[in-house]
Amino acid sequence: MRSSEGVDRVTETVLVRYWAGARAAAGVDEERLADVATVGDLVARLTVAHPGLVPVLPVCSVLVGGRAGAGADPVPPGAVVEI
Repeated sequence: MRSSEGVDRVTETVLVRYWAGARAAAGVDEERLADVATVGDLVARLTVAHPGLVPVLPVCSVLVGGRAGAGADPVPPGAVVEI
């Protein structure tokens, strides 16, 4: 999807994929989020959007581009984050 300025809006978002218990708690397989700066920011937004994740996220791994991420670790635009 391109904006009128020619910017690719899909790569400006982050693709979040849920696995196992996180998938069940979120109620979705995956979703796209915009304006995510850090793993901590992402986790905070996910708990607001999906309250069922609150007890699950503390025991989940968060992978950003296949690497473990936490807290202040950056989440670059276009990244795939797996929970």
